[in-house]
Amino acid sequence: MGPTAAGKTALAIELCQTLNTEIISVDSALVYRGMDIGTAKPCAQEQAMAPHHLIDIIDPAQSYSVAEFRADAIRLIDDLHQRGKVPILVGGTMMYFKGLIEGLSPLPEANAEVRAALELEAQQIGWPGLHQQLTEIDPEAALKISENDSQRINRALEVYRICGKTMTELQQTKQAVLPYQFHQFAIAPSDRKVLHQRIEKRFKIMLEQGFKNEVLTLYNREDLHPDLPSIRCVGYRQMWEYLAGECDYEEMVFKGIAATRQLAKRQLTWLRGWQDVTWLDTDGQENLQRVLTSLS
Repeated sequence: MGPTAAGKTALAIELCQTLNTEIISVDSALVYRGMDIGTAKPCAQEQAMAPHHLIDIIDPAQSYSVAEFRADAIRLIDDLHQRGKVPILVGGTMMYFKGLIEGLSPLPEANAEVRAALELEAQQIGWPGLHQQLTEIDPEAALKISENDSQRINRALEVYRICGKTMTELQQTKQAVLPYQFHQFAIAPSDRKVLHQRIEKRFKIMLEQGFKNEVLTLYNREDLHPDLPSIRCVGYRQMWEYLAGECDYEEMVFKGIAATRQLAKRQLTWLRGWQDVTWLDTDGQENLQRVLTSLS
């Protein structure tokens, strides 16, 4: 685990080669096909060195839930165990890790008819109006959701309209803990300034690699729009705004780097409160040995 640009992939590939095993990606952006540069997706050479799972599995027009990740990850973990391998889970999507390890509440599946009705209501009274409805139904959930966060407001109201119970009620019931032993490691630079420098450097390298053209291909598709989870990914949203003429190039670069730093900050906040995690320094010389020692 660890913040973006901290060196997770490099250490994981080294570990994978040492243990002769495979990697399960725990990253909500790597699931999308055609989104390679801006997600820092492992290149063909890296994937040849270490097989990766759960990357390039859906189209950017689709969505991928924590529940879907959990089901896919459990299937892959069991498969690797049956082949005598220790699965290596690598990524920075902390909600995926949390859902996998702690289990999920029994929320109902999405209902297209209910969602469409909520979208229609939003056109009439706005998302702040629907957020007020949520406040009356489930004040605890509403406190955690911005009044303009259309996706989360829609989902919270959808759940209530489907089953008559609030998300807060349902989230109090979790699935059984998995029968696995998790060895948990977090990697990050000891100095936050170093992480910020790595983020800026990587973002500028992405631009040199053709990130603009990658997003332009997505932008020119009629079925994609900025409210989709894929386009809301860090970097993609800012480049999309630039292509739409909402900001100039320099502002896009500034906002892209700033948004990536904010993502890293959120990831580190998650990790600081994480239980049973061993910290590794990005520039540490003994990281591989420390991980291997803990497994023996």
